[in-house]
Amino acid sequence: MKKWIFGLGMGLCLLTACGGGANKEEAKENSQTATEAAKAADKQEGKKDGFSGKITFTYRDNGTAKEKMGLYRWVTASYETWEHKGEVELDIAPITASEGDYFTKIALQLADPSTCPDLVCEDTFQLPNDAAAGYLTDLSSYLKEYDEWDQYYESMQSITSVEGVCYGVPYCTDTRGLFYNRGVLEKAGVVQAGEDWEPKSWDDILSACQKIKDSDPDVIPFWCNSGKATGEATSMQTYEMLLYGTGEKLLDEDGKWIVESQGIKDSLEFIRNIYKKGYGPSLDLVLTGQGGLNAEREYLPSGKLGILLDGLWITAPWKEEGAAPWKNYDKECGLAAMPTNKGQAPGTVTLSGGWALSLPENGDNKDATFDFVKHMMSEKNYLDLVLFEGDICTRKDIAEKEEYKAQPFFEFGTKLLDTAGYRPQNDLYSSVSTGIQEMVESVVTGTSIDDAISQYAANTASIVGDDNVVKK
Repeated sequence: MKKWIFGLGMGLCLLTACGGGANKEEAKENSQTATEAAKAADKQEGKKDGFSGKITFTYRDNGTAKEKMGLYRWVTASYETWEHKGEVELDIAPITASEGDYFTKIALQLADPSTCPDLVCEDTFQLPNDAAAGYLTDLSSYLKEYDEWDQYYESMQSITSVEGVCYGVPYCTDTRGLFYNRGVLEKAGVVQAGEDWEPKSWDDILSACQKIKDSDPDVIPFWCNSGKATGEATSMQTYEMLLYGTGEKLLDEDGKWIVESQGIKDSLEFIRNIYKKGYGPSLDLVLTGQGGLNAEREYLPSGKLGILLDGLWITAPWKEEGAAPWKNYDKECGLAAMPTNKGQAPGTVTLSGGWALSLPENGDNKDATFDFVKHMMSEKNYLDLVLFEGDICTRKDIAEKEEYKAQPFFEFGTKLLDTAGYRPQNDLYSSVSTGIQEMVESVVTGTSIDDAISQYAANTASIVGDDNVVKK
């Protein structure tokens, strides 16, 4: 290819030397055409024969040892089998931070070309915000040539898109439910030995909590993320699971933010009851950034906790090679669907979200990076990740794998996607979410429900504008 272009260039030079003025102009145009052709050919040849440079990969490190961190294992193992290993250097640059701090720090990196990574993990709730800021690359042209894109669930394609434009390849999703220690519930008489717990309403949950408390006052009956320190987990896994269970959502049919309603009051009343009646953990345990991790890795496995409202990924640390192994967790732990508040149709509720691999707009090695993304998401590499991490897969073909369906709770958790709700794909959601966390924490710490709602309404109006809020 390059020899042919060289010969063409030499021929044009000879024509220029022998011709007159008109010929010189023609030769100049031909020379420019040849130069452009050479650049295009080099670019095409680069795509065919390999890439160069470096890919910097950034994700959130929650403090888990690298060898037990699924993302680290995934990206390093994928690189070892990538055909362009050696041609392209891989630089793994995690950000060790809480979830909220990660979003702040990654936004600063994405905005600055000198610190911007080439590949970044984006929470799908934060993705619209970063896309609106111009931080993420429109993947449309890449996806047109991605033969396996149709294997991804349409819902997953949707939550990584903003106004029809995709900004990320989803690599995990999730559903939420009520994890429970079977021994605790059996001792309290909530269920008989060998039975599954299937609460039909919020009253059933509160009744189970009272029985656990009566059975053993040293056991925490119920745990849900309840403060600002646990960030989006408080908004989505606690408040929105409850709110959606009342039949309401965050926005009305006209796209306005609902800031006062019966559903909001009922959701906050449930949370208030958990703490007022002594069903929840002490505030010093729950109002910390590590509260959720402590619940899933220490309190529930040890029988110090009865019921935990959380997501399917918490099973990953319980595996033999996980960060907090729980032997026989598949037998000692159960998972129940979260009921709607009064048992009304559809009977259960779950929220789903997930994370995506995105190419920052300021990244400088996009072609190689997207090729690496496709390799990471190839069948074997991706299956290894979801089996280790305990996440629900985003691809239909992976969901049919026997190894996937054999994992404890996976088939049940995947089935919950049938009635899953999602957060608004709205670039203001992340700011409104902070107000949700403040509202929940204020109720937990003793503020009246009416006062907490009033503050939430004021905070939301200041973010979205007075004309974009509504009271029901």
